[in-house]
Amino acid sequence: MTDTTGGQAPALNCLVQYCKDLSFENPNAPRSLGPQEKAPNINIQVNVNAKQLAEQDFEVDILLEGSAGEGADALFKFELTYAGVFRLINIPAEQSHPVVMIECPRLLFPFARQIVADAVRNGGFPPLYLDPIDFATLYAQRMQQAQAAAGAPN
Repeated sequence: MTDTTGGQAPALNCLVQYCKDLSFENPNAPRSLGPQEKAPNINIQVNVNAKQLAEQDFEVDILLEGSAGEGADALFKFELTYAGVFRLINIPAEQSHPVVMIECPRLLFPFARQIVADAVRNGGFPPLYLDPIDFATLYAQRMQQAQAAAGAPN
């Protein structure tokens, strides 16, 4: 492999990471905190957003939204936006978008997962440990949707 970047290897640095927004609702407490007859239906939605802050710096957000139970029987609901600022060094422009949308959220996810688990536990329920997320597949699906939308007639 030939290095055309002046001798420096490509690097991805996390400059800072932080909880941007956290909401936890326990709408039916204390009634919902007792034993449940059946396991609740758990719904989780994941979204990744990024914006460029400087030539090499990007803010990446993971939005995790979830709930247990539905409607009037909801046990809990949560929404977390967890973010980080990343610096891409010597990463070619054509590779920066996948790095920002796949690798950056992959690095943030374990911290966001722990915040969700702690919030659910602190709400009086067993901790909710989210399964790992395949950000590469999520990125590919998002790119397909964008291409389909671009090709759709107006």
